[in-house]
Amino acid sequence: MKHDDVKLRDWCKEKQFQLIPEHKFHPIRKWRFDFAIPKIFAAIEIEGGVFIQGRHSRGSGMVKDMEKYNHAAALGWAVFRFTPAQFRSGLWRDYLSEYIKERE
Repeated sequence: MKHDDVKLRDWCKEKQFQLIPEHKFHPIRKWRFDFAIPKIFAAIEIEGGVFIQGRHSRGSGMVKDMEKYNHAAALGWAVFRFTPAQFRSGLWRDYLSEYIKERE
């Protein structure tokens, strides 16, 4: 995989969630999430290049991301977005844990 996802995979296994990398979530568009946990409709997106005017921080890329994430929300997905450093730090764990807790 393109990201260091060992901790995320282990966390999902512990919670008995299936983790799907590069999950195609839209019935028509070819959009994919970097990681998806379909059982709880949670997705993780790693947004690279945010400090170097990469795709996710330029106007046209941001507009396309907004369209993708708004469609995801309309379909019931919670999308958690992280820089690569935030993802590697395990910040996702705090947000996913809070997300699960709020739905119990």
